[in-house]
Amino acid sequence: MDSSASTHSPAVQHLLSVTGIPTAAGREWRVVAHIRRWCQGHGSALVLSEDASGNLVVRLARHAAAGPRPLYITAHLDHPGFVIESIGGPDQLVLSFRGGVMAEYFVEAPITLFTADDRAVEAVLTGQLAAAAVPAGSAGFGDHYTARLTGPASTAAALRPGDVGRFAMPGPEVDAGGILHTPACDDLSAVAAALAAMDELVARAARGEAVPDTRLLFTRAEEIGFIGAIAACRHVTMAKDAIVIALENSRSFADSPIGGGPIVRVGDRISIFTPSVTAACADRAEKLFGGASVVRAQQKAGEGAKRPWQRKLMAGGACEATVFCTEGYNATCVCLPLGNYHNMANLAEVQAGTYDAARMGPPRAAREFISVADYLGMVDLLISLGSEHPVEPTGPRGSFAGRIDSLWAKSGSVLA
Repeated sequence: MDSSASTHSPAVQHLLSVTGIPTAAGREWRVVAHIRRWCQGHGSALVLSEDASGNLVVRLARHAAAGPRPLYITAHLDHPGFVIESIGGPDQLVLSFRGGVMAEYFVEAPITLFTADDRAVEAVLTGQLAAAAVPAGSAGFGDHYTARLTGPASTAAALRPGDVGRFAMPGPEVDAGGILHTPACDDLSAVAAALAAMDELVARAARGEAVPDTRLLFTRAEEIGFIGAIAACRHVTMAKDAIVIALENSRSFADSPIGGGPIVRVGDRISIFTPSVTAACADRAEKLFGGASVVRAQQKAGEGAKRPWQRKLMAGGACEATVFCTEGYNATCVCLPLGNYHNMANLAEVQAGTYDAARMGPPRAAREFISVADYLGMVDLLISLGSEHPVEPTGPRGSFAGRIDSLWAKSGSVLA
């Protein structure tokens, strides 16, 4: 897919549809329903299953018997959000917040709650509850806040404990510069990329092309500690010999810019991922995008990759690839550089203590944003990896072994 593809392309339509869905850890049912409808739209071409913890697996009904190992592309279904714990009246809502957001963003923050039939109800946070004041029976995940309703009473009456909410913000849109602004890129844009890639794999299989065993794993409750990924490992939802590519949205920094292309992620703040799998994905990206991720010293500007991509250690956070590697899987991560991480606008200034609250008011949540071109690059990379699986782990020498042997054969005699 060309990076200039219309916002009406099927891949971008996935992006616009999925990233606007309200979700929270343990309450991902709307995204699950969306995936079920998408699978049904493919008829008998796809098989959908669910493990004991509600993680979803999607596989091709028929695939080529190429290689002993399935490839799993994984993404998580939740995003930091509110869950109603109790309703004592219009001014007596208690909500838990499941995910990582700085305390400054909750001060009298406007929020939107969603009824089971998708009606939006406006409210405002009125304070944070001390642990001792949390209502009996609360699930207890995350900090707890009180809120009062500001929307119509008739709609608010339909709210129930367990309903989800998020900071108040507009829906998804793509601006003139090709940037998607949306309530939840992390990790719903990765979910969208996985669906778009599988659309193409289904089409190729329908044309009689040999598509190997590529599967999607959608995990739950990542934002409160990788709970769905841990469960998938405990249930052995993926065979232990599977190759795993976890998808993420990771906070962009100066050396990992939005618009710089999808990122083959070497590791996170906790671990380095399986080197041979990371190297194989980077090698595929280099071939697909027409060059190395950075211009080499002996090249001129413009002689690098024809389409941008990045290879980075993203040390600002952690992702599910660390869980999979820790549990014995050969895994790596491909991510999208993300702005307004976890909806925290002006995050760098708030963290540095330079945010001017007197002039600008309390820090407020805003839509996350990514580059549509970066997203389409991720989709294309997933299609390539799903169509022809990356070279499987080859022991301690890894995928660079062939190049080392070639260099030795060509130039080893210089030591004679």
